[in-house]
Amino acid sequence: MEPRDLAQQDRPDSGHAELPKDFVWGVSTSSYQIEGGADADGRGPSVWDGFSHQPGRIANGDNGDVACDHYHHWREDVALMRDIGVGAYRFSIAWPRVMPTGQGAVNEAGLRFYGRLIDELLRSGIEPWICLYHWDLPQALQDRGGWVDRDSAGWFADYAGLIGDRFGDRVRRFATFNEPGVFTLFGYVFGWHPPASNDISHFYRAIHHVNLAHGGAIDALRAKVRRASLGCIHNVQPVHPVGQSREDVAAAGMLDAIWNKAFPYPQILGRYPGRLVAAIEPFQQAGDLERIRRPVDWFGLNHYSPIYASADPKTPLGFVWRDAPADAPRSPIGWQIDPSGFRDTLVEVSQRYGLPIYVTENGAGTKEVLDASGVINDAARVDFLDLYTLSLREAVRRGADVRGYFVWSLLDNFEWGAGYANRFGLVYVDFATQRRVPKESARWYKRLIAAEARRAKP
Repeated sequence: MEPRDLAQQDRPDSGHAELPKDFVWGVSTSSYQIEGGADADGRGPSVWDGFSHQPGRIANGDNGDVACDHYHHWREDVALMRDIGVGAYRFSIAWPRVMPTGQGAVNEAGLRFYGRLIDELLRSGIEPWICLYHWDLPQALQDRGGWVDRDSAGWFADYAGLIGDRFGDRVRRFATFNEPGVFTLFGYVFGWHPPASNDISHFYRAIHHVNLAHGGAIDALRAKVRRASLGCIHNVQPVHPVGQSREDVAAAGMLDAIWNKAFPYPQILGRYPGRLVAAIEPFQQAGDLERIRRPVDWFGLNHYSPIYASADPKTPLGFVWRDAPADAPRSPIGWQIDPSGFRDTLVEVSQRYGLPIYVTENGAGTKEVLDASGVINDAARVDFLDLYTLSLREAVRRGADVRGYFVWSLLDNFEWGAGYANRFGLVYVDFATQRRVPKESARWYKRLIAAEARRAKP
């Protein structure tokens, strides 16, 4: 089924649910995926610099050395956001750009880059939302053990304090981590991300230490930023068994505990999900859960599609990752389209955690080229965004406290293991020339934001 057929046949019944008057419409990016400038102005290497250069790790041998060269095109990119009309921009700081070895010496050139970006956003009427960590750990810290070392919590808190001190006069919205459930599982079990480990004890240590780092960073930011509005960004997606056997159901439950709950449970509820308690307990010390459970102001939610698991007793965690059913509606890159799952996730997260939700990533990947006239009519992405924003409205009508929506992504970029093959941007990037071309989805989003602004006027 093509996405446009889906849009005609399965449109959510959102009625005319009104969104909050101060609802935030934004776009998201991340540092390693767009910045380039890998060796510019004193930036240190991150774990992704080395990993992406290892043969066979990334599709087509791609890497993030240049990416969208946002480091030099940031003014143009802010102008694109201003034209679309977004009210907020969620981006990440590259830890090794501001602290090349992750500790100690500060790189003033890197801090000036982000300071100029923040000032330009504010001049353009766009609120900056800073994510402290979107997977690019300084390589120097990985060489000391990375997230497996309990000291990593202190390293991260010091870094958070630096960012709060330098930018807290102009920025109040901060997230500690982006998708810790992804970078721990993919990095310490599956080997799809750095450090490409398959040591299960390292995996559970990393989960706990990242949670400790979150708590320490929240405290550091509270101390530095007046009127701070703080959260963490979690991937939350329905997890389904591929079959109905008891073993497959248990496998899906284990993936759900790791993917959806290993971080928000201790950070917000003060406990680990039951399936993980025994595995993580050996790495806990007295008072750790109190250090992790620090007051936050909102829940950042990234959501794309359901995920699937089946039992495999030969694997360390007892499950393997599976594809969606063959007949499931899919985006052009093969991810399942399930707007009702998005709606239900928003309602469930709102009820479980009792926090305002900001959808910090949602979007559709495609494989695109400019047509003969030099434009991209990305109808599949427009249909996807239309479906999912309607589902968001339906979730609000059902009681979910949702206060913002950020499209992933502003730009086509380096999509981790897929390299540059998968494009998620509202704006097409010709990576050879760095030319930017807004797609039809950018114009659709501009119309949506303008319509919502008119509706919100008294």
